[in-house]
Amino acid sequence: MPAKGALLAEIADVVVAGGGVIGTAVAWRAAAAGMLAPASEALFGEGALLRLNLLAVRRFGSFAAELEETTGRQVGLRREGTLAVAYDPGDYAALIRLTAFRRSAGLEAEELDSRACRKLEPFLTPDVHGGVLFADDWSVDNRRYVAVLREAACSAKVRCLRDRVLEVRVRGGQARGVRLAAGGDVDAALVVVAAGCWSGAVGGLPGALRTVVRPVKGQLLRLRHPAGVPPVISHTIRAIVRGTDVYLVPRADGELVVGATQEERGPDQTVTAGAVHDLLHDAMSVLPVTSELILAETCAGLRPGTPDNGPVVGPCGPAGLLLATGHYRNGILMSPVTADAAVALLAGQAPAAEWEPFTPQRFAGQDGSR
Repeated sequence: MPAKGALLAEIADVVVAGGGVIGTAVAWRAAAAGMLAPASEALFGEGALLRLNLLAVRRFGSFAAELEETTGRQVGLRREGTLAVAYDPGDYAALIRLTAFRRSAGLEAEELDSRACRKLEPFLTPDVHGGVLFADDWSVDNRRYVAVLREAACSAKVRCLRDRVLEVRVRGGQARGVRLAAGGDVDAALVVVAAGCWSGAVGGLPGALRTVVRPVKGQLLRLRHPAGVPPVISHTIRAIVRGTDVYLVPRADGELVVGATQEERGPDQTVTAGAVHDLLHDAMSVLPVTSELILAETCAGLRPGTPDNGPVVGPCGPAGLLLATGHYRNGILMSPVTADAAVALLAGQAPAAEWEPFTPQRFAGQDGSR
């Protein structure tokens, strides 16, 4: 399926193809003109992406505050920090190696022994070997955040068209709007393609960019506490269990999110028994009380992955065409800074320097047209 919607920011004369979190954030900023974890997700060899994520987390608080002021609704931002724990000595050695790398990049990280981990989170198993507290890694309720973002966009008179975007219309080397699946065109001199893993299905992109973004399947679970039972954790917990990563994220409404798989399955969005088993097994290994919670929902979604795990944001092809996609695991976190970058580019200005390594040109050639 191509882009699932078209968002028209009428006062800016911009069409945004794609109605997800990135497209909605861009549309809101143009019209109004699940984990925030740069530290505990930083990996070897991703220094440029780490710097962009740090920019993103610095921006997120003010962006969320502006959303809440605009709508009068809370986005579910939590600032308790993230506790990364290791199940056995091998897991702990891997965690400490990553922590040393993260500290070398200037990130704050406090190493904790098993007892200190359990003092923070009493329901952790005594088998936990140790952990690291990343105080600056926050979380947000992604569903609530997206709902508030859409409400803010509507309040800014962003017009949402519930249709698929087939292609970008181009004439004389200039974007002229989009063509919709149900028939009809939307005219605009500026077009932003922000359709997540479906971005390549939108006609009119340069050929080399049509295959850059791919769907990466992720399955997760939503658990609930029985009536009258208080929350079992207060921090986001990221655990390494016998070499496998699992996270547990508490929500203000009592929900506990457990995730997530990373599967190269193309556009498949089925929930599998094996994934449910593995996620529950790893969660219960570090937090045994998980077995007493209610399995409320199983989910499967598609992340927009790229060859280097980085986003693709910038002008491409004909004048007036902008790409904003490929955010992989960091779509929620990066939505504010992506919106800032897109609005700057639409206004003919340069975005923050942290975006320089993530333009479409790294995949499409120096002129962005091939």
